[in-house]
Amino acid sequence: MYRDLGYYWLRLGIYIALCVCVGTIFFDIGHNFGSIQARGSMLMFVAAFLTFMAIGGFPSFVEDMKIFGRERLNGHYSVGAYEIGNTISSTPYLLLISLIPGAIAYYLARLQDGAEYFIYFALVLFVCMMLVESLMMIVASLIPDFLMGIITGAGIQGVMMLNGGFFRLPNDLPKPFWKYPMYYIAFHKYANQGFYKNEFEGLTFPNGLVGGSPTITGEKIFSETWQVEMGYSKWVDLAILLGMVVLYRLMFLGIIKFSENVMKKK
Repeated sequence: MYRDLGYYWLRLGIYIALCVCVGTIFFDIGHNFGSIQARGSMLMFVAAFLTFMAIGGFPSFVEDMKIFGRERLNGHYSVGAYEIGNTISSTPYLLLISLIPGAIAYYLARLQDGAEYFIYFALVLFVCMMLVESLMMIVASLIPDFLMGIITGAGIQGVMMLNGGFFRLPNDLPKPFWKYPMYYIAFHKYANQGFYKNEFEGLTFPNGLVGGSPTITGEKIFSETWQVEMGYSKWVDLAILLGMVVLYRLMFLGIIKFSENVMKKK
């Protein structure tokens, strides 16, 4: 991974460039009524499109799988050892990709003041990166072709992105299939909700709506404007994302084990 220029280093450079763009477009976002929509749009971009770019590592996953297949046949190590090694070795790079570009976008836009808010922001971004990489590992284990795998991964993420609660608000989603179960399967739901709770909690904005109170609280914004579920804290959203990472990794493990058993029977 360290020697492969495109695997993480090129991605780091592209992420930095993108976050400079995001940070300058939303520079000093302010606390006026218009900043409510701007904050939501920026956070959605981070949760959806920055994590979407993790599919760029797919070709390297396919190469890894080829090497793993050969070494596994020779009995060098188990599937579990490969998965643990892959997770540990990729974690520092994903953390770097989350912290540096995330800090550029966060502080240029001047989102919530306080280190604890940025730490949560970076953690959600980091876990989403891990989650998408886990998803692409599953795709690589099922579809070992570069082009078809990237198209499949992009399609899966595109569907999740569409019904993650931004483009169509949760209460407006068609209940059969799109609300139940797809809305709850999409990781964007939990990423968006965590970001919204982290960003709007404790803030107050001037109310631009006629006939309302002169100010509007952040809590009212993320419960009514963004229709965020209020029954649990932002840390639960982060825990659910972590749980999805574990689930996807276990699914990858199960697929490889199943494939091995099928090959042995042949």
